Amino acid sequence: MITKLLVANRGEIARRVFATCRALGVATVAVHSDADADAPFVADADQAVRLPGNTPTETYLRIDAILDAARRSGADAVHPGYGFLAENAEFAAAVTDAGLTWVGPSAKAIAAMGDKMAAKALLADAGVPMLPTWTDPAEVTAFPVLVKAAAGGGGRGMRIVRDAAGLAEAVAGARREAAAFGDGTVFIERYVERGRHVEVQIFGDTHGTVVALGVRDCSIQRRHQKIVEEAPGMLPDDVRAALHEAAVAAGRAVDYVGAGTVEFLLAPDGQVHFLEMNTRLQVEHPVTELTTGLDLVRLQLLVAEGEPLPVTTTPPADGHAIEVRLCAEDPAQGFRPATGTLHRFAIPGVAAEFGPARGLRLDSGVVDGSTVSVHYDSMLAKLVAWAPTRTEAARALAGALARAELHGVATNRDLLVRVLRSPEFAAVDVDTGFLDRHPEVFAPLLPAEQLAVAALAAALSGAAARRAAAPVLAGLPSGWRNVPSVPQVTRFTGPDDEEIEVHYRLDRTGALAEWGRKGPLLTDPVEEGSPVNTELPVVELVTATPDRVVLDVDGVRRAFRVHRAGSSVFVDGPDGAASLTELPRLPLPTAELAAGSLLAPLPGAVTRVHVEVGQRVAAGDLLLTLEAMKLEHPVLAPADGVVTELPVPAGGQVETGAVLAVVDPEEDPQ
Repeated sequence: MITKLLVANRGEIARRVFATCRALGVATVAVHSDADADAPFVADADQAVRLPGNTPTETYLRIDAILDAARRSGADAVHPGYGFLAENAEFAAAVTDAGLTWVGPSAKAIAAMGDKMAAKALLADAGVPMLPTWTDPAEVTAFPVLVKAAAGGGGRGMRIVRDAAGLAEAVAGARREAAAFGDGTVFIERYVERGRHVEVQIFGDTHGTVVALGVRDCSIQRRHQKIVEEAPGMLPDDVRAALHEAAVAAGRAVDYVGAGTVEFLLAPDGQVHFLEMNTRLQVEHPVTELTTGLDLVRLQLLVAEGEPLPVTTTPPADGHAIEVRLCAEDPAQGFRPATGTLHRFAIPGVAAEFGPARGLRLDSGVVDGSTVSVHYDSMLAKLVAWAPTRTEAARALAGALARAELHGVATNRDLLVRVLRSPEFAAVDVDTGFLDRHPEVFAPLLPAEQLAVAALAAALSGAAARRAAAPVLAGLPSGWRNVPSVPQVTRFTGPDDEEIEVHYRLDRTGALAEWGRKGPLLTDPVEEGSPVNTELPVVELVTATPDRVVLDVDGVRRAFRVHRAGSSVFVDGPDGAASLTELPRLPLPTAELAAGSLLAPLPGAVTRVHVEVGQRVAAGDLLLTLEAMKLEHPVLAPADGVVTELPVPAGGQVETGAVLAVVDPEEDPQ
């Protein structure tokens, strides 16, 4: 019997496992890097052991350090979570060799499924349907194809190639990313256009039972990584039955024990093709839990203790569950990861955390004040909605996301809301290329014409805060004069660092006498020299406090929640959210950057430099590659010109705002 469990992971999955352990009376141990010392998962555990360092290589990927932590804490079992060492056969073997209980499949099963090519050969013999596959790029004659890492996962090491010209570079890039898994082997398989990513949750025990627990649809993806998952998948009964049968056959082929997921590609013609088998608990396991009533972590612990599974046949699905992954990233900038302090993380209407819910469930690795580090994956939390029908679940989930307060780092929230509210999603017209075909979902929720109103709300809340803190005459309206004078002016930067200058004047009663916005309109640029933009809605001030402003906008009352963190101002309104930075009235001088300077968008490491100083480049040419948060980010030339500076060599670390390269747009002197 397991008495004390060490979770060899971090973030929300560590918290998820700890939640079940508390319910079962199992003591818990966390391991943490220096960067995670104050993370919520560490506080959730009964004990915690430091792993010195910050990067995964220094910490969560060190088998010796984790085993030492188990020894020092007295843990008698290890749960790997997902990611890091979860599908590492060497780790599984080391845990069992140390006399500890391993909560997962055998090292043999992990090794068999970890090599994707070997797994395909093994499962093909078991009758599992496969896609055409090649290991030699020279053998590929039909396109499109997908280049994949043999030991990869989570979308890393994957490239879609549509013609022979791009195959060599795709293979080279996939091999570089695959190196993160310790194996640079890649293979190539036929790419199915408009395919749906569907998967079956399986469970096995030591008594010979292997059972399918239902199908999930995970077709909405970015960079080959899932961001929206649902159960049960909306499929014909015969396809569902075929998936269950193939998944159980895959599990039986390797005498599978524990939680596993068999992933398939569903072609438009209804044909099912095996993709891979993940020998661990999946990120999206909550949708299965909410539609089956099963606690999958509890089942993992029971099976690890040698108990038989309490279910031996596929349970019927109860209702519908949809999960979204909230990530710290900017979808409009190629899903560029975001780092910093999460000043506020609040989602309304959550019925439960990490457990059963009739309504909204939140599995989060962060809380107010959490630091989003460059060292780890960008996922912050998972929000899941259960409802009797798919339509109700999607509507509830989108509504909660839209009302959430997510302050401090960019997130993919607006994208997720637009996907859930799209007619195509409602009609189950989904596949792995959904985002490529629907650029409209990348638009922010806040309409462009409403940004000025949000900025006005931010300015009025700031005025209210200053009046409330005034030592004398605190009740006097801000900036009021007996004789109307110049209006109050507050300057912000908004999306894409656009400057927004809000002008307003209050009368002696505190009412809004006039307002305007100077600067470019979000729809029509104002003429050069025009003082204040007049093409704005009629606004009346209803009430203003430091954290709440109510405005009547063209006859419709709108309430805005305002949260300040230093110079950052976060405005959440009925139409969407705005993240603004208030500029000082008298800005300090700053160092002038050379024309054509390219700055690091986030901390990271320069992995490769592709050009030399003095080289002429064209707009869009690849200059260097920056790696951060487990992903590569190309740095491209913004215009034709000559590379005049490359201050950071390959291998160099940079902070946000560091100059990576300078491309002089001027022509070469003749």
